[in-house]
Amino acid sequence: MGIFRVCGEAADGREAVEKAQQLKPDVVILDIGMPSLNGLEATRQILKINPQARVLILTLHDSDQVVREVLNAGARGFLLKSDATRDLVAAVEALRRDKTYFTSKVAAMVLEGYLKGGTPGAVITPGRNRLTPREREIVQLLAEGKSTKEVAVALGLSVKTAETHRSNIMRKLQLHSVRDCWLRSRFFASNASWLNSLFFYV
Repeated sequence: MGIFRVCGEAADGREAVEKAQQLKPDVVILDIGMPSLNGLEATRQILKINPQARVLILTLHDSDQVVREVLNAGARGFLLKSDATRDLVAAVEALRRDKTYFTSKVAAMVLEGYLKGGTPGAVITPGRNRLTPREREIVQLLAEGKSTKEVAVALGLSVKTAETHRSNIMRKLQLHSVRDCWLRSRFFASNASWLNSLFFYV
């Protein structure tokens, strides 16, 4: 087994993206429920900056919806927090060797997608009314209890632009209130209790 070096930590998803750009780690471990920018959106942004990075997602749940979101974001590994003490080192080692690391349930879903004519690791979700990356950021900030004005400040937008994004989100998701946005994305926030830092390995 190889020797790992932790080259950086981050307190939230935005800082994770910034540090990944600066440090260019081989392996990035992300909590799916990170504040400010969740682990899924951070994964997408990190891989856009550094396609060679291998991302391992930690989560409390392995529901079909969460699994599909993780795979579609481009993560190479998926680990339940309940198994992290036992399996984290093995997962990092697998990704470091350019392999994948999934729970048996996720592996079965990947195989099923492949047998149905897809490619290994690809699980496609319906594209109708899909949110843009900016809209996903805004959903998370609203879910964290921020007002439209606070969202605008956090993202460097005008209040009017933030309101337009919020209206588009509600239309696409067929929501009727900001609370509905919170309910739709509550699984991100509920997963943040165990590990609220990001770890980078080289």
